[in-house]
Amino acid sequence: MAESNPAQANGASTAPAAPPLAAYTPRYIDIGINLADPIFRGRYHGKPRHPDDLTAVVGRAAEVGCTKLIVTGSSFKSSRDALKLAKEFPGTVFATAGIHPCSSSIFSPAHHKHHDESQSEGDDAEHTPACDPDPTQPIADGDGDGVDHARSAHIIADLAALIAQARASPAPAGARALVAFGEFGLDYDRLHYCAREVQRHSFAAQLALAASLDPPLPLFLHSRAAHADFVRLLKEAFGPRLERLARGGVVHSFTGSVAEMRELMDLGLYIGVNGCSFKTAENCEVVREIGLGSLMLETDGPWCEVRPSHEGWKYLVEWEAKAKAADEAAAPVVEAAVEDGPGRRRKKQQPQPQPQGKKNQKKASEVPDRYKVVKKEKWEEGAMVKGRNEPCTIDRIAKIVAGIKGVSVEEVCEAAWANTVKVFEVDA
Repeated sequence: MAESNPAQANGASTAPAAPPLAAYTPRYIDIGINLADPIFRGRYHGKPRHPDDLTAVVGRAAEVGCTKLIVTGSSFKSSRDALKLAKEFPGTVFATAGIHPCSSSIFSPAHHKHHDESQSEGDDAEHTPACDPDPTQPIADGDGDGVDHARSAHIIADLAALIAQARASPAPAGARALVAFGEFGLDYDRLHYCAREVQRHSFAAQLALAASLDPPLPLFLHSRAAHADFVRLLKEAFGPRLERLARGGVVHSFTGSVAEMRELMDLGLYIGVNGCSFKTAENCEVVREIGLGSLMLETDGPWCEVRPSHEGWKYLVEWEAKAKAADEAAAPVVEAAVEDGPGRRRKKQQPQPQPQGKKNQKKASEVPDRYKVVKKEKWEEGAMVKGRNEPCTIDRIAKIVAGIKGVSVEEVCEAAWANTVKVFEVDA
């Protein structure tokens, strides 16, 4: 008679134990990164300050799982530069093409530079505009800075030709370079670049061009302190429910209200979130209300980094504290012999001691940097440059969103990945 199995007798399963689940490896698409800015080539305000390290920037992004980068075109020059980068890094870098509201002074008769080589009358070596508002010296409507309609027709024709050429141009390895129309929209926070009247004309003219494209392109949109005009012009171009917007679009770097965000989501638009979306408690409340099905992630580098002064920073601190506690719980232990009565010794487990820092050493940040950070004057290979936001910091955006919404980083990453691929087809 065969011996009975004690485990079977006790009702236990004899099936082999399931292998442990593999740890989730995050994957990211940075939908808005200004890699065409000369700052990523080591040039600041027109002067070279360190070697070109763009390839290292792209490499650091890949190391954190950010394997797709959509480079923002905000003027004719930056759009052309973005398209060149897409061909330099096929399958990794993609481009948009359009005229940013802060670059829209090219539609004005007061603009004295050729539109194909400049973004605004006072541009600084083609740096992209910083995300922070500047209310100083706004250009008022009706002060002689109106729209030059003859020039406008020429600009729109040239933009149409640029887009057609980009779509017709063969790309290495079959990768498409141009994936969206934009960045374009309205920005009433930075009227020192361009008056409302000119911005509205630029937006409407580009929307008309976008609506005429066959096949259509998704839209990469910008809206700051201009929600009513922004939505009105979109509806005039694509219908009251944007029913004619075949490929959809994203309103990137969103900092508006909960009500504004909900209206955009109701229209079928996606919401792009970066460091500027976490500055205040009100900003974080907006992020909490964004549906995962409408979310996209971005850094908007070299601007919009997350800072300790931002309300969202505390969620990074919480995430790092939990990660540190988990690491310490799993830390190796050493055995130390201790006396256990006369002539007897036993072993006691003790945590592995951690290395101590030098005396008077600067206190470590609660949110450590993944890579060494140096000032541009002290640039060194492999280090990030202080104050120059890079796509490798996109993991911080995902962690903050996860903390605000009370979900896992995996849920955030996978939702944003699926949304971005659906709209921009960057995995095709």
